[in-house]
Amino acid sequence: MDSNILFDKTIQPDDDLLRKIYGDSWIHWCEIINHLEKEVGNIHTEWKYYYQKSGWLLQVLRKNKTVFWLRPHIGYFSISFWFGDKGVAIVEKSDFPWQLKNELITAKKYMIGRCITIHMDRLDDVINIKKLIHLKLDKA
Repeated sequence: MDSNILFDKTIQPDDDLLRKIYGDSWIHWCEIINHLEKEVGNIHTEWKYYYQKSGWLLQVLRKNKTVFWLRPHIGYFSISFWFGDKGVAIVEKSDFPWQLKNELITAKKYMIGRCITIHMDRLDDVINIKKLIHLKLDKA
């Protein structure tokens, strides 16, 4: 599959395209979407195209609050969460893997907070994403 398709402003991703792009990782995305629909609820999504370098990003929201950003890649996808100081402190004291906590704690701090990005490769990643979703929604 041509990776440039993800950066073509005229081709907004849909489920058929994502299924082809993600390959074996499609099942992980389905697991996350099912979790959002059944366990979280009131979720909506918006595809956004910012510029050629970033390509398409999917913003996942609950009401008006961004839960996470998804970026499609060939063969997998990545999910990014932004946390303010309060959220970072909660993650730091949590039972998340050390590498995940360290990435967030040492991330560059911006006005909106710090970002952690998980590249979806394994079932453990799905488990951590589900936990981060609930932490993100419960902490505010």
